[in-house]
Amino acid sequence: MKLHNYFRSSASFRVRIALALKGLGYEYLPVHLVKGEHRQEKYAAVSPSQLVPTLELDDGQLLGQSMAIIEYLDETHPNPPLLPSDPLGRAHVRALAQLVACEIHPLNNLRVLKYLVRELKVDEEAKNTWYRHWVRSGLEMVERELQRLPAARYAYGDTPTLADCCLVPQIFNGQRFNVDFSGLTRTMAAFEACMQHPAFQQAQPAHCPDNEA
Repeated sequence: MKLHNYFRSSASFRVRIALALKGLGYEYLPVHLVKGEHRQEKYAAVSPSQLVPTLELDDGQLLGQSMAIIEYLDETHPNPPLLPSDPLGRAHVRALAQLVACEIHPLNNLRVLKYLVRELKVDEEAKNTWYRHWVRSGLEMVERELQRLPAARYAYGDTPTLADCCLVPQIFNGQRFNVDFSGLTRTMAAFEACMQHPAFQQAQPAHCPDNEA
């Protein structure tokens, strides 16, 4: 398989985590978002939406959208599972994952931040304040949901799930913008547990070949 992705992309990071948890090898194909490589003709032929990540399967089939890719991987490579075996557990995990992927991330991805600066003429500090506000308020929602669930090592249960695949990249990017994580007890405990896991360590941006840090 080939993964078209960008090292700082939260959505790309989610898929790298899932691939690492599954122990699946892949070819890393960088698409530099800041340089606009996702809008160039070469990548448009891979992804009509011009978004990352795209997973290219061995037979040439192309899959977009991180959540769909991860569930595809979970269905085709079921061990270790990234969703619980019971319907209620799966619903809880999907809800946690979607709080990040659907409520937090869309307000703070690179397209939105660039629009704030280029079109709305927002200055750097105001842009960063926007980012920190929406990430913090979104993670507060995650924390409230976690507080209702049974105590667990990870976001849900004692093995990593789809929820952790989404949560960890959001925390990573939040750290870059100095988001306040205080009081998010269950959220940060899950994050810390994940960061002790080899798959999460392997997938992080610092280990990506296109990392510019």
